[in-house]
Amino acid sequence: MKEAMFYKHNDDKSTTCFLCPHKCTIPESKRGICKVRENRDGTLYSLVYGKLISEAIDPIEKKPLYHFYPASLSYSIATVGCNLRCFNCQNYEISQMPKEKDLIYGEQTDPEDVISSAKKYDCLSISYTYTEPTIFFEYAFDTSIIAHEKNIKNVFVTNGYITEEAIVKISPFLDGVNIDLKSMSDKFYREICGAELQYVLDSIKLYKRLGTWIEITTLIIPSKNDSEKELNEIANFISNVGKEIPWHISQFYPTYKMNDLPRTPASTLKKARTIGYDAGLKYVYTGNIPGDEGESTYCYNCGEILIKRYGFQLATIKIKNGKCSRCNTKIDGIGL
Repeated sequence: MKEAMFYKHNDDKSTTCFLCPHKCTIPESKRGICKVRENRDGTLYSLVYGKLISEAIDPIEKKPLYHFYPASLSYSIATVGCNLRCFNCQNYEISQMPKEKDLIYGEQTDPEDVISSAKKYDCLSISYTYTEPTIFFEYAFDTSIIAHEKNIKNVFVTNGYITEEAIVKISPFLDGVNIDLKSMSDKFYREICGAELQYVLDSIKLYKRLGTWIEITTLIIPSKNDSEKELNEIANFISNVGKEIPWHISQFYPTYKMNDLPRTPASTLKKARTIGYDAGLKYVYTGNIPGDEGESTYCYNCGEILIKRYGFQLATIKIKNGKCSRCNTKIDGIGL
């Protein structure tokens, strides 16, 4: 166990956690909403520090990050747990394990071991992903400091449900982030995710102000967040934060507690991509439909295909020194 960051002791031996916007007040011997932070005799502990449930070597494009060191490898790690309970979660077996099975499982792996593995497999970055890095913040924080010292990049793949204090704390060591913007409806967030929309919007704006490279993903779910009105709202929000922010629009497939809904039609994703461009975004991508033209990166100035993708495979890279090889326009991103 590891003593938690971002909490206070209360007079009645309860603790109040300030890591995420839930700000759980946790009685003695109880756990917060995430079920991986426990009050023991007035001290709040992380129960998942170093307990890896998953580790893999991924292409950075899988995160997805398309403008962050393309074609590089990222060492991906996760513990069990999440501070949301999304009905469409694709990794629910591990994200919801502490809630649904009252089980915390994982192989003890110290931060130094993560760094060693990343170096062994020539990974340019470490991605804190699969579940939610916020709930294993202490582990991610300690690992990110060492990675930063070793010139290994750090990436959060996150739901964005985290407090300002925590973002500011890790920002000096965080190089890139992909944030799920699931909807522009607070009702959607409350009913399907167990959260509130505004905190996610605030996180996106804060990451931007702090200079962290941001890409945003929206999973388009039929009948839930696929209306033209909502797609316009998402696209316009992103555009107002930064027109250079890549928007990844992904196809939903039935899973977990949403098995009764169909896959998202490719036509819906294509419509959303057009909406994104109409809102002024420079880079809009379609996900989970391999072979679609929306997988590739185009120069927003001249239309040249700069990175040709099929799934996570890159067939062509026509960016030189961060610029379009045809018209010399600067392409936004890091490590291009």
